[in-house]
Parts: sequence; structure tokens; C-alpha cells
Amino acid sequence: MTGPNIIVFVADDLGWGDTGSYGATRIPTPAIDALAAGGVRFTDAHASSAVCTPSRYSLLTGCYPWRSPLQAGVLGGTDPSIIAPGQQTIARLARDAGYSTGAFGKWHLGMDWTDRDGRRRSAFDDDPFEAQMQASGREIDYARPARSGPVDHGFDRFFGIAGSLDMPPYCFIDQDRTVGVPDREKSPLITSQRPGLQVEGWRDDEVDVRFTREAQAWIRARADADEPFLAYIASAAPHRPCTPPAFVRGRSQAGDRGDSVCLVDWMLGEILATLEASGVLDDTIVLFTSDNGAPMIFPEDGDVTEHRPNGAWRGQKADAWEGGHRVPLIVSGPGVPGGVVRHETVSLLDVLPTAGELMGVEQTGADGTSLVGLLTSEAVDRPRRVLGHQAYDGALILRDAEKKAIFSSGSGGFSDPVGLPVSAASTDGQFYDLDGDPTEQANLWDGERESAASMLDRFRRATGFDGELENGVAPRQTRRSTSA
Repeated sequence: MTGPNIIVFVADDLGWGDTGSYGATRIPTPAIDALAAGGVRFTDAHASSAVCTPSRYSLLTGCYPWRSPLQAGVLGGTDPSIIAPGQQTIARLARDAGYSTGAFGKWHLGMDWTDRDGRRRSAFDDDPFEAQMQASGREIDYARPARSGPVDHGFDRFFGIAGSLDMPPYCFIDQDRTVGVPDREKSPLITSQRPGLQVEGWRDDEVDVRFTREAQAWIRARADADEPFLAYIASAAPHRPCTPPAFVRGRSQAGDRGDSVCLVDWMLGEILATLEASGVLDDTIVLFTSDNGAPMIFPEDGDVTEHRPNGAWRGQKADAWEGGHRVPLIVSGPGVPGGVVRHETVSLLDVLPTAGELMGVEQTGADGTSLVGLLTSEAVDRPRRVLGHQAYDGALILRDAEKKAIFSSGSGGFSDPVGLPVSAASTDGQFYDLDGDPTEQANLWDGERESAASMLDRFRRATGFDGELENGVAPRQTRRSTSA
């Protein structure tokens, strides 16, 4: 073995305040909390986007979402891949280092499906590309393989689902083939699920358990091999619909969604137990995070609880405010001291460069920077950078130390006011000093317009972002490059 095994575990819509180690009191999360106690917990970690697809794109490629064809929103379950053929991914990086690679769970980065007329849609043929999030997928020929999925982007093994648990097709995918043929309408359609096809016998409450068992089996098989492994494990929970299996129901005091967070904790605990039983826990770096903040409305419950899934941060999933993109991030493993809390601003863009350094692979072209220094040293002199995020509607968010500029007058996401994006002539944006105003209550835009413009200029020079803002959002299709 030339480097540590690496587990990257990504929960779906898990908020900053959903676990005990981040302050939750109504949801027990013993496995997550134990991981934090034995490793480094980051308090100021951020997704590059406040929604699923673009955030996962950044985590797996190390690139800003605006480098992909998808400039706003998320993909549907039958939309094509937004990862370019041959593009660097964390899996390709690991393969180059001699690692075995596996992905288990939610993908949601697109696959190139073939329809019944033999046509295959590509995100790189449409200009501009428009996602079809509400598509039913009834026109897909599920007897044919789904191209440009995980196994075409560096993963030796994949078992999971194409999108979220609220979108068709409702079936598992093994490598690049559906497990069974979706040939009947989804029934029952749980609140928030989109109509479409399912396979016979599909059960929403069994999905994450199956992901876990497949990942465990793969880890056991890899444990005695000569080469190290990288496993990407992405839960469907606690994204809606919240359908926790019976063995976790009632564990929390936060309704079905709280119990779904308990399911995520169970999954992590099962993976850690498998690593220990296989004799490789001490050789494995485990990174735990979420793709974005938590939503604040849970229609499956109808419950109002005292639990605050995003802690004290303003906003929710999809929003430009902190609750939309500030996420938990915990790293534990060999060489990582236990019980450490870091307050530096970091990003999920940094996951790929971190993995590269841990694996001893030189990589270029990522927008992130390695976190290895923060994991192993008390004091680290990190270069100052302007960090970018985006809201659901694509509105650009920039962060420079404790200063934050939002190029929209509102949330840009699910919260009211959604707001209007900044235009050259009229609409004001938002500017916050998070040091003195961490909950973003005092908008300083009028007095900080020049500061916002300076941040944008520095961001352009650092990343190659080369388009004028069109009403405050990242311009469509002006940057198709996949390297910084």
C-alpha cells in the first residue's frame, strides 16, 4: 500500500446543525460525533453551490460549477452527464495512483441515456444546456446501458441511483445497467416525488440500506488487496422524501427527517465497523460532509420541531445565505489528530486536491487547494483567496476572509425574498461582515460596492472567470473549460 485508503461520505441535504457535534440536541448521531471526536471538525466549510448537482460536480472534479454546462439549478434523473469525457475526477486521480475505486449511492451528475428511437442526448451538444428536472423518463430505453456515468469517469465499481430519491427512474443501477427494467408507474408517489417509472418491488425505505451493504461488501473484498482503495459513498437521506426504515423510526425528536439523519449516522457507523472488522480502519482516511444546507420545510412530516437543521445560520438549502452552503466537514484517520476544531474557511472544492496530496499524485487544474496542512499542523499559512459559491438560480456569491458579497437582492433560492439578481443599472446586492454579523442581518452593500467589485475582480483573475455578470448570475456557457 502506497497511500491511505480514503472514504468520502456525502450526505444529501444534511444541514450544518443536524448532528450532535455541530450542536443538535434532538437527533442522536453517535457515529458522526465519534468521528469528529477522533479527527478534525471544520466550522466554516462550504459547498460550491447551495444545491445538489453543482455541489457534487465540484467535489468530484475540484472545479467550480460554472465550468460545467449546468449554470443554475439541478439535473433530473434522466438528464445527461455534465462531466466532460476524460475530465479529471477524484476517481481518475485515485486510479492514476494505483487505487481501486468504488462509488455507492446517489449520483445526480447525469448519465447519457438512450431513448427508444436510439437517440442519446449530450449536455455538451446543447447551447445553452437546459436541465429537465421534471422529466418522467418514460421515453428511455432502459434495456440499454447508461453511458458517461460513474464507471466512465474513473470508478471501477458503481451501485446506486441516477438522481435523488424524489425523481425517476426509481431503480438501482449496477455499473451502467439498471437492476431490472423500470416498466410501471411509481406507486405510491410519496409527497414531493415526481411521476415516472419504477421497477417491480421498489421500496424507498430500503435504498440507503442497500447502498450500505453494497459498499461494505466491496470494502471487505478490497481489504486484503495489495492496492489501496477510494470509496465514494453518497446517501439518499435525509433528502426528501424522508422515508426512514423501521429500525431508525422514532430515534430522533425531529420527525421523519430527524430519523433520516439517524439513518445517515447508522450508515457511517456500519462503514466504520466494516473498516475495523476488516483490519483497515487505521489505514483509512474518512471524510464526512454534506452537499449543501438543509431545507426548512418537510412535507412528509407536517411536524414543527425545535430542531434547527442549519443551526443559527440564515437561510436554507438553495439560498445564497450561509444556511444554503455552509456544511459540516469532518476528517479522521492516520496522521490526523483527534478532537481538533478548525475555523478556517474551506470548500468542498478542496476535497479532490486533498485526496491527491494524500495519495501522492501531482494534480493540476483544480480550483480548490489541499487541506492536508490543516489536518496535520496546528498553524498553517494558507494563501488568501476569494472563494466562490452560487445559489440555486446561479447567483454568484463571493467570500474574502470574513467579507461576503452576494450578487442578488434576495436568497436566490427557496427563502423569501427570492430577490432579483444584480443588474448594471439598478438592483442592489448584498454585502455582509460575517465577523460582526454572522447571521447576515445588516446589509452593507451601499457602502461596500467598491469592495464587492474588487472581490469580483480578484476572483476573475484567480479563476479565469471571463464573462460579465448577466443580471448577477454566472453567464451561461461563457466558461466551458474544465481547468482553472
